[in-house]
Amino acid sequence: MKPLPFLPILPQRPEDRSRTTRASIRRSLALGLTALAFWSQDIAADVTVPSVIGSHMVLQRAQSNPIWGWADEGEVITVSIASQRHTARTKSDGKWKIHLDPLPAGGPHTLQILGKNALSFEDVLVGEVWLCSGQSNMQWNVNSSNDADIERLTAKFPNIRHITVPQVGTQEAQNNFNGEWKQVTPGTIGDFSGVGYFFGRQLHQTLDIPIGLIDNAWGGSSAEAWVRRDLLEADERYSALMARWEKTESTYNHESELTKYQSALKAWQEAAAVAKREGQATPKNRPRPPRNPLTNQHRPGNLYNGVLNPIIGYGIRGAIWYQGESNASRAYQYRELFPLMIQNWRDVWKQGDFPFYWVQLADFRDEKSEPGESDWAELREAQTLALDRLKHSGQAVITDLGESHDIHPKNKQGVGKRLARLALAQDYGLDIVARSPRYSAMTIDGNKIVLTFTDIGGGLDTFDVRTPVGFTIAGDDKRFVHASARIVAKNTIEVWSPSITSPVSVRYAWADNPICNVQNREGLPLTPFRADSWDGITIDKH
Repeated sequence: MKPLPFLPILPQRPEDRSRTTRASIRRSLALGLTALAFWSQDIAADVTVPSVIGSHMVLQRAQSNPIWGWADEGEVITVSIASQRHTARTKSDGKWKIHLDPLPAGGPHTLQILGKNALSFEDVLVGEVWLCSGQSNMQWNVNSSNDADIERLTAKFPNIRHITVPQVGTQEAQNNFNGEWKQVTPGTIGDFSGVGYFFGRQLHQTLDIPIGLIDNAWGGSSAEAWVRRDLLEADERYSALMARWEKTESTYNHESELTKYQSALKAWQEAAAVAKREGQATPKNRPRPPRNPLTNQHRPGNLYNGVLNPIIGYGIRGAIWYQGESNASRAYQYRELFPLMIQNWRDVWKQGDFPFYWVQLADFRDEKSEPGESDWAELREAQTLALDRLKHSGQAVITDLGESHDIHPKNKQGVGKRLARLALAQDYGLDIVARSPRYSAMTIDGNKIVLTFTDIGGGLDTFDVRTPVGFTIAGDDKRFVHASARIVAKNTIEVWSPSITSPVSVRYAWADNPICNVQNREGLPLTPFRADSWDGITIDKH
């Protein structure tokens, strides 16, 4: 509560009272009433909107876009832009919402919101809006990508706008965040998502319309943190996962852990001081501050509430996603969890089955000389399987863009372009090849297996050397060996090994860091696959 305003006081001294006229009394009372009126307005709730609605924002073209905010119950709110004017009355929960009529690409416009106070947002554009989400490889910024210096110097695209949602992990649904829309300039783009920017830049340069990018990625995040918690609790497939978290939630005490850390740190500092006085090496294993699992990026529902909920409903064309590394040890579970997450987002956004394109895991870890099992291969398979379950979906295969000893490959330009191909072909109608070739069927021909593929573009091809590399073959003993292969038609590859006389299955690029080279003539890598359905190493991991 603010203090009462200063009110004019009527003269009290006799000599003043004798000179006070009725007119002066009326003026004093009027001033006092005016001050009270201003004070009353000041303590009333101002009309406010979430940060995702503001100057320099981009509205999604050719669709109805919600604009919402908060005010006093019953307050009438007027929203205007271009030639449109809409009104709404604030509900008992303090929230109001209107829907703008579809607008064509262009601008700039001014968005005005009027209630007991007025808001005016300038330089509002209309174009294509995409959500950029996932874990660290989506969060990985332009400054840390290839050719960062050149990318910053050439980042002069005032009609590309971006906004970042700060990282908040919580079980309480957040309605807002601290952020603002920015134009892409050499000074603003460095800290923004590299994949997001390179994706958006390709769209902008191709379509020649404004682009809006919303980044809410969080490094290391698990898929279950992005799902509404009650959906996980209601599904017995996640009972073991939820039981582990319920135990953590009931037993973890962050204050106690901080106390233990401070005690351990003090002991280490004392030992370090003694070592320094005696000319000895500083002790290793300096204690690290505890990380609170209750507010991290793994707890089920934490990111859905903390970084997704504040933007749910904002008009978008679709989403791009780069995540999976944190779920690789539970790859079979991801087969169901990943589609559940996407459907959850689509349901709450109320924009139908909006496009959702993801990046398959890159090649990573040491190359292996012999065929074997791989949780990363199983996670890639889980990602690919989602293509058959979800409409308006797509996958960017990047087994040629990774780095064996860096989980964050720096070639984000290539990743962004492959995602952009999907959007340009599937959402904007351009006649370009967008999908990687994908395994379709196999037949056994003596000691050979003949494979056919879909989405071959201009036809199957190889990179670097003419011979296809990356195939393994097995008999019914399930022991895989390296196989020879050759392309026998635009969509067909023949695979064999002299040591396998009765083959039953073939795999391709089935490793953490596969050595492989098949692609289509447009340079999109063949999607890793296996022709068998034998149990994998993560089948019982929950």
